[in-house]
Amino acid sequence: MQFAHSEEQQLIRDSARTLLAERAASAQLRAALDQRGGYDPELWRTMGELGWTGLAIPQAYGGAGLGWVELCILQEEQGRRLVASPFFATCALAAPLVAACGDEEQRASLLRQIASGGVRIACALIGTDGRPPCDGVSVALESRGGSFSLSGVSDFVIHGDSADLLLVLARAPGSQRADGVSVAVIPAATTGVTVHPHAMLDLTRPMSRVELAAVVIGRDQLLGEPGAAGSGVEEALHLARIALASEALGGAERVLEMTTAYAKERVQFGRPIGSFQAIKHRLADMMIAVEAAKSAAWYAACVADERRAELAEAAAIAKSYCCDAFFDCAANAIQLHGGIGFTWEHDAHLYFKRARAAATLLGSPGWHRERLVRRFAGGEAATPVF
Repeated sequence: MQFAHSEEQQLIRDSARTLLAERAASAQLRAALDQRGGYDPELWRTMGELGWTGLAIPQAYGGAGLGWVELCILQEEQGRRLVASPFFATCALAAPLVAACGDEEQRASLLRQIASGGVRIACALIGTDGRPPCDGVSVALESRGGSFSLSGVSDFVIHGDSADLLLVLARAPGSQRADGVSVAVIPAATTGVTVHPHAMLDLTRPMSRVELAAVVIGRDQLLGEPGAAGSGVEEALHLARIALASEALGGAERVLEMTTAYAKERVQFGRPIGSFQAIKHRLADMMIAVEAAKSAAWYAACVADERRAELAEAAAIAKSYCCDAFFDCAANAIQLHGGIGFTWEHDAHLYFKRARAAATLLGSPGWHRERLVRRFAGGEAATPVF
């Protein structure tokens, strides 16, 4: 397992960092938040043209055929800039769901659309209580002869108000855990689908509530076999958590850089505040957290490509540690910036809000650690850890 990025991977990072510095700086980010859907359509179009959206999709489906390490590099760079984009929802969450759950025809159709950047997909995976998938699925899937009906509510759907397609996690009545879980593909404009945008703490990642009122779908709109998507959903969620951990790493790195630069410039009592021992200790703690998070995130990305047997553990460790590191670094950044760190004009609060929201997305750090303990203790050895 290689822990140093190759020359090709470093080129991906450098080009992404250059582009996002030009197209997703603070002013552009704040302008994007005021647009419909909360993202910059031109930047999303550029991502498709540069091949970002198909980076981890096999060449057989129109992608570049690279791996999760390369996709996580893009996630890390986007995390540094808090990029408001459907990239995570479409490429790091929906694409793995399609690849893991769909049949060959469905993969060929949907993955090609994702790879080209021609479709935005939102994943309705969480119930109204906010519990992680699949603990709180509240959308019911009922068979109606040759068709199916979807009814229920899914909350906290990322970029749900700007999506072209919805991937809806649903459960047959009476089933539990992974049994009876299906993934339905629904155009967002389908009759019976209503999307209500939320007012979120994290302005850079808009979420919505999706209500489905007896939405009728055909058999071909279910990925794979009805009720048999549990293991595929599990694998896709682990991959998405690794991508989210990489994003958190990027945010933590950027926060550390911002705070270190400020500590060198801000003068108090006739000297830069970075020269005071207490400030040095706080910055050192932040650096240690970032370096440890880097190890967890990079290792998990390598596991996704090379050691799938370790995927569940690596994803849980990376997601929990990286999100904790990001939150701690963002909180320290606000304190060390002093009064300016609390102002709307400064970006520190945007990083803090992203860190707080990312920590709970797809399972909180505490939720993951609890399941790791149960898994290693043998309590969940035979059941998927969603």
